[in-house]
Amino acid sequence: MSKSKPSLPRGTRDFGPTISAKRSYIIEKIKKNFIKYGFSQLETPAMENLSTLTGKYGDEGDQLLYKILNSGDYLSKATEDDYKEGSKHLSSKISEKGLRYDLTVPFARFVVMNQNEIPFPFKRYQIQPVWRADRPQKGRYREFYQCDADIVGSKGIWNEVELTLLFHDVFNDLALEDYIVKINHREILFLLADYVGLKEKAIPFTAEIDKLDKIGREKVVDNVLALGGDSSKIDEVMDLIILKDRDQLLNKVKSIDDSNTGVIELLGFFERLNQFKERNLRVELDLSLARGLSYYTGMIYEVKPTSVRMGSICGGGRYDNLTGIFGLDGVSGIGISFGLDRIYDVMDELNLFPEKITQQIEILILHFNEENLRHGQSIVMQLRAAGIKADLYPESVKIQKQFTYADKIRTPYALIIGDNEMSSGEYMIKNMQSGEQKPMSIDKIIQLFKG
Repeated sequence: MSKSKPSLPRGTRDFGPTISAKRSYIIEKIKKNFIKYGFSQLETPAMENLSTLTGKYGDEGDQLLYKILNSGDYLSKATEDDYKEGSKHLSSKISEKGLRYDLTVPFARFVVMNQNEIPFPFKRYQIQPVWRADRPQKGRYREFYQCDADIVGSKGIWNEVELTLLFHDVFNDLALEDYIVKINHREILFLLADYVGLKEKAIPFTAEIDKLDKIGREKVVDNVLALGGDSSKIDEVMDLIILKDRDQLLNKVKSIDDSNTGVIELLGFFERLNQFKERNLRVELDLSLARGLSYYTGMIYEVKPTSVRMGSICGGGRYDNLTGIFGLDGVSGIGISFGLDRIYDVMDELNLFPEKITQQIEILILHFNEENLRHGQSIVMQLRAAGIKADLYPESVKIQKQFTYADKIRTPYALIIGDNEMSSGEYMIKNMQSGEQKPMSIDKIIQLFKG
């Protein structure tokens, strides 16, 4: 039997030490800000019951769910009639669980199951992987991390403002300046759908509007006409959508219906956001923004990089009915999600990672013989106790091999132990970049790193 060459499933990746260190750097910055804003950590299982997941992401999202076959003889309960009814019906017979598609639906499930134990408003953050059976391409993976922050149990517009500021604080900490936070409101999209005569087809209408950047105005108009929209009013709406002046845009929408919830909430949102003018917030009202997930009911967000060719790196919005599908009505929620993998790709392309974060250790201890190695064991633990990232070459081999290893791991310093060093208590410290070396006591070595 021939041995097969190992490989990875398409759309998944291994992360070596350097990439892992950079990803951890992003996660730590995001996590620090989540905690600063008062969010508590939550974790949920990788798999959920399919009854929890299906119907929450629209038809397209349901097709991207990874389903897990039932344990054992999963075909035992399937009949010939089940086969004849097609794959969708058959899958319900052989699969009851699936990998989570996002972190929001599992969060809503958690809230419903724990409604008597958690305080409202409840602010949670969650940083875990999700899976989607998507077509892999640049910036799109089948397994990827989401870093979510959600607030449930409050309808106050301050939540929308706060999450907008959170976006900016995270990207400020990551030194990422080239981005724009796009804002819209689902109620305005539904108003526009009604205006062009597509009230009953609001979701397909918004899906077409969302494609404006990708396929252009002419094709979007053709698609909306195909849905049955009024041709004269479609052109009117398209003219409205491409307006860049925010106040003019909102006034035009207000003239269609001045009682529209979306208009009222956006006016209140921007009024409060003006309190933070000095921060030069990168926020833009974009009426073509729709976001595909069907559970959004209010304001929606999308963050896009402006100097790198990449899709959205963050998204989110308000969802007033999500817990209702699990039996808990009247709990409003809003959340945002940072796409770790795409943020990594953007930062890597723009060379924004500090060099020091990929440094494994600060000092490596080298030695000439077995006795020197044993002496080094106590030295390395003294350095670690002082908070220094230190390591000891674990075998007694030729010193040149140890130096080669030190170069490969790019340690800034090497501490060299020989018989003389053991006797004197002063150890040769070598700067691996400059080549300069000098004898120092352990106390002085600790001062070198901690001083």
